[in-house]
Amino acid sequence: MTVPRGPTPEPGPEPAADGTVRAPEQDTEWLLAQVGGSWTWLLGSAVAALVPGVIALAWTDATLHVLAVIIGLYLLVTGGFRFVASFARERGDRHLGLLAATLYVLAGVLCLRHPLQTIAALSLIVGATWVVTGMLTAWTALAAEGLPHRGLVLAAGALGVVAGIVVLALPSESAVVLTRLLGLWLVLLGLVELGVAFAWRSALRRGSFTRPG
Repeated sequence: MTVPRGPTPEPGPEPAADGTVRAPEQDTEWLLAQVGGSWTWLLGSAVAALVPGVIALAWTDATLHVLAVIIGLYLLVTGGFRFVASFARERGDRHLGLLAATLYVLAGVLCLRHPLQTIAALSLIVGATWVVTGMLTAWTALAAEGLPHRGLVLAAGALGVVAGIVVLALPSESAVVLTRLLGLWLVLLGLVELGVAFAWRSALRRGSFTRPG
C-alpha cells in the first residue's frame, strides 16, 4: 500500500513562477497526484483486497486455475492503485511507490500465466510480493516525516510481511487450503488498508500536517 506524504494540493494547476504554462505531462502528473492523494483512492485499494479475499473464502471449491485468476487480477488492480497513489508523494520518495506498483503488476501477470499455475508457484509469487511490498510500506512509515497515523501504516506494512512469510513458510498441498489461506490474508490486509483510508480522511479534514513543498 502506498500512502501519500501529505494532503493533495488545492484544485487547479498552478502556473510556474515565471508565468509559463505547465507542459501537458506536468498537468498529467498533477492530476495523478490529486487522484492518488485522495482518501477515496486508498479506500478503493482496500476494496480491491477485500473483494477477492471474500470471494476466495466463500468459494471453497475453487480450482487452482480459478484461484490464480482471482489473485492475478487482484495483483494487477492493486498495482494500478499503487501506481497512481505514488504520484501523491514527493518526487524524491516516489520511486518506492512505483517499485511496489511494478512488483504487483509483474506478479499479477505471472499468476495469470497458465504454465505457472501450480500451488508452489502461486504461493511463491504472492508470498514474495507481500514480503517486499510490506517492507516498502513499513519503510515509508518510518522515513516519512509528519505522516499522520504512522503506527497504522507501519502495522499495514508489518502485516504484509507476516502474510508473505506465512504463505512462503507454509506451502499448501491443495488448492482448497491455499484458497482459504490467501483469502484470509486478503481480508485482513483489506481491513487494515480500510482503516488507513479512513485515518487519512480524518487527517485531511483536520489539515494537521504541512503540505509538501
